[in-house]
Formats: sequence, structure tokens, C-alpha cells
Amino acid sequence: MIPQFHLLLFTTTTLLLSATLSTATTAAYPPSYGEESCGFSGGTAALTPERRDTYGNGRIIDITHRINPNMPAFGSPDGVGQFIWLVNSMKNGSIANNSEMKLPSHTGTHVDAPSHFYDKYLDAGFDVDSLDLDVLNGPALLVDVPRDSNITGTSLLHLIYSLQY
Repeated sequence: MIPQFHLLLFTTTTLLLSATLSTATTAAYPPSYGEESCGFSGGTAALTPERRDTYGNGRIIDITHRINPNMPAFGSPDGVGQFIWLVNSMKNGSIANNSEMKLPSHTGTHVDAPSHFYDKYLDAGFDVDSLDLDVLNGPALLVDVPRDSNITGTSLLHLIYSLQY
């Protein structure tokens, strides 16, 4: 009985995997990186975003601010408000707990793609997912600024000067 179970498990896994891989090339899924141009009609090859799967060997530290209902949000004077709902609950008979989250794209810690400010980059497909993470990740300097003080231009100049010497 055990060998038959393993054979059934292997066959099911193989079928599911092959079905997943075969649908990954349909129009419902984006093309693999580098397989298709982004459709920009300006004729400038330099505007084609490079897409990569790996981003160096460095350590990445997440500096994301915790999202909460009072967090400021672009276009909303009242902040984010309720942003997460439990739509399915095992306590109510669902087979799993499932939450829904809805946030404006300019909420909390985020990066704006070049397409946010320039139409030619929007047409070229320079979305957040095409940004080169090597540009966004690199050496950093942690500066401790007490909550009861502000960073001023003068304090930044002193900091830059002290780093150079």
C-alpha cells in the first residue's frame, strides 16, 4: 500500500508541476525576463528596462515602516484607514484563514519608478518591478537623529565634511 501511495503522490506532483509550467507561458502571465520588449514606440533601445532575477550577494535590511490606519497616504487627508480584512475564517467554517489588503500605491515606505513622473518611461514599461535593485541597495550610513531635533542643511554639511576627513 505504501509504494502505491508514493507512486500516486509522485504522479500527482508531476502533473501539477507540468500544468503550472505550461501555463506560465500563456498570455495571462508576463513573459520571462528579456523575452519581449516593453512596447515603447520611441525607438530608443536604451529605454528597455533590464530585468534580473538576482541582485548581488549583499545583506538587505528591511527599513519598511509598519503600516497602520493613521499612517499618511497620498490623496487622503485622513490617512490609510482600514486596510486589511479577514474575508475567510476557519472559525466560520472556511478551510483556511484568508485576508484581503487594499492600500494606495503611495502608502508608507515605497519606491517611485521613473514612470511615476515621466510619460516616456511609463510607455517604455519602467515600472517598480523593472528597477535595478543594485541602484536601490548599497553602502549606507546610519545617522542617529533624536526625535526632538531636526535634520538641517547645516547638520548635513557637517556630516558630509566629517565623513571626508
